Amino acid sequence: MQETNAIRSLSALAHEARLRIFRALVVAGPEGLTPSVLAEQLNIASNALSFHLKELLHADLVSQERQGRNLVYRASFDAMNALLGYLTENCCQGASCTTDTTTSCHC
Repeated sequence: MQETNAIRSLSALAHEARLRIFRALVVAGPEGLTPSVLAEQLNIASNALSFHLKELLHADLVSQERQGRNLVYRASFDAMNALLGYLTENCCQGASCTTDTTTSCHC
């Protein structure tokens, strides 16, 4: 992952509603959710939800698919894993991370 992509992803997630939406889509798994279900679950107005979903789409963190009359949104697990990998690729200077308080790295 490029640094600019990581910044775009982190910027998109740095908003309470977008983080909640993304987490709900992660929980939903590959089946995804429709905007109406998201709006109801998260108590977000439809117009605000639409705006936040567009931001997440722009950051490539979610995908959108039309199924009949409905749009279904899904978390992009590849993008999520790439971001996590980017954030942790140099963790503990390549050594195995530990929570042992006797070591210098507490990853």
